[in-house]
Amino acid sequence: MGLDAFDRKILAQVQRNARITAAELSERVGLSPSACHRRLAALRESGVIQAEIAVIDPRAVGRRITMLVTVTLEREHSDVISEFKRAVREMPEIMQCYYVTGQADFVLILTARSMEAYDAFVERFLFSNRNVRRFETMVVMDRVKVGFDLPIDSGEEAE
Repeated sequence: MGLDAFDRKILAQVQRNARITAAELSERVGLSPSACHRRLAALRESGVIQAEIAVIDPRAVGRRITMLVTVTLEREHSDVISEFKRAVREMPEIMQCYYVTGQADFVLILTARSMEAYDAFVERFLFSNRNVRRFETMVVMDRVKVGFDLPIDSGEEAE
């Protein structure tokens, strides 16, 4: 889907506040509420807007510890990588997973209620996976910035 300047303005607003009304959006982007509504529907339908989520404070739900874990697999074969990706998707503790270049194969962002809970996760998921060569854990001391906002330019440079 080709995005014009109005689509980009709409996306910039919606990613900051998915609950913005069509009337508020109209004022901010310079289109009628009905045009904003139609464009939003098209952006959702085409998959440009992949999800509309709430960002929850992990402490509020008892997830007091956040970790970044780098994982290196034994072999970089497509079946091994695909199996690891599948396994990651089944683990509720893992909030985000990135297949990366560099010294590690994957970077995981996950939460746990306690270090004991993380240790149980390590036993259940990482130690029991014969394809994991090594992993390294970094414990987050402070959430400085959290979000999924993408920088959205006017589109002139992107064309």
